[in-house]
Parts: sequence; structure tokens; C-alpha cells
Amino acid sequence: MTSDRVVQVEVARGVATLTLDSPANRNALSRAMRAQLRTALTDALADDAVRVVVLDHTGRVFCSGMDLSEAAGGSSDDQGVREFPELLELVWSSPKPVVGVVRGPARAGGVGLAAACDVVVAGDSATFAFSEVRLGLVPAVISAVVLPRMVPHVAHRLMLTGQVFDASVAAAGGLVDVTVPDADVDGELRAQLVHLTAGSPTALAETKRLLRARQGALAFDDLLDLSARFFAGEEGQEGIAAFREKRPARWVPAS
Repeated sequence: MTSDRVVQVEVARGVATLTLDSPANRNALSRAMRAQLRTALTDALADDAVRVVVLDHTGRVFCSGMDLSEAAGGSSDDQGVREFPELLELVWSSPKPVVGVVRGPARAGGVGLAAACDVVVAGDSATFAFSEVRLGLVPAVISAVVLPRMVPHVAHRLMLTGQVFDASVAAAGGLVDVTVPDADVDGELRAQLVHLTAGSPTALAETKRLLRARQGALAFDDLLDLSARFFAGEEGQEGIAAFREKRPARWVPAS
């Protein structure tokens, strides 16, 4: 393991485990994280020995979303907004089942990364938030994978408020498939892998294709333009600056 690796890869018994390993910045979707995760996903999907992909993490946080330290100033391309849909598409359209393991907080793009998975296992201490609106941003790109999963009125409330919600609310709203005590996450993951590897590779791929076809194509183009416009816009840059400076954004009413 080297210090420049932020995604660790292990392949064993037909399972490729991709571990987000940048706890110092809360596993944010930095340039390095996006590039390495894309490579790891591409390699896993091309490996005939891999039957199932697991997306896990080290540290307390699953993924805090886009790396806001890289998102201040510059163009939307520099901020990585246009790369993220490619990651979601890789997970969403993977012919191999993808299991997300959320052991702690997931925010914004991190929620989208989990939502793109086929099965999401969460520990009781996991929390979630669509924090975009509080940063002057729009959860546009992740809506393509979140909305097919979630109960509409639950997604409506949580995306508009940006409030933090726990694993039980996430499960009731359809975002998470299985919630267990933190100590039981690994055991539940093993159980899910036993079930998933019992299916034949071709049948699993065709079943997933059928399921995704019924959910519709991911219309990223318009969503991407909307997201990029807000990332580079005045309110987005103010929200990002306020977050980094640990102060209320200027649109928050004085208490």
C-alpha cells in the first residue's frame, strides 16, 4: 500500500473489493479518488474472475461528496463535475452486481455513489444528507440514480431540506436495502455475497440489464449542465467558501 493510493483493490473468491481509502479528507471525490475509482471499476468489470464488486471504505466516513477544496474557483471541468456521471454510469450499468457498504456518513455525491449500487448495506451509525442546497448547489447528477430508488415524497423532502437522516429513514425511503448493527455489517455483507455469487454470471448480467431498462436511461446531459452551472455560479462558490470557512452562507437568515 502506498501513500498515493486512495482506492485499495482486493480480489478474492470472485469478489473485487474496492475500498475508498482517503480518511484524512473524509473519502471525498478528489481528482485522485475519481481517477483511481474509475480505473478500479473498469478493471473489475473486465476481469472474468470477478463475479461481484463491493464498494467499501476505511475511516469513519463513507464519502463526503465532491472535494470542495478543489471546487473553489476554476471551471466546472476543473472541479470534476463532468467526470462524476461516468463513475455513476459505470456502477449503475455494471453487468456484475455492485454492493455498497456504508459504515458512516455519506453526503451529496457520496449518497449518489451508494444509490448507484444494486444492494446497499448500512450500519446503524450511517447517516445521509443531500447537502447540495445548503451549499448553493443542486443534486442534479445524483438524482439520476437516487430517484429510481427512493419513495418520491421522501426524496422530495430530504433533497429540499438538506437535513441529515439516519439509516432507518434511508431504508424506509428506499435508499438503503439492509440496515444492521455496526458490528454485524461484515456478516451481512458476507451473506449478501453468498446470495449474489450463487447466480450465474450471464443470468445476473441479463437480469440487471432488464431491471435497469425498466428504470429508464440515465439522462445525464441536461443534469450535468445544471450541476456544472451551479458549481461554477455565484451561489455555489459562496456556499463552498462558507463551508470551508465554517460560517453561514450569506443567504442564511441571521438568528
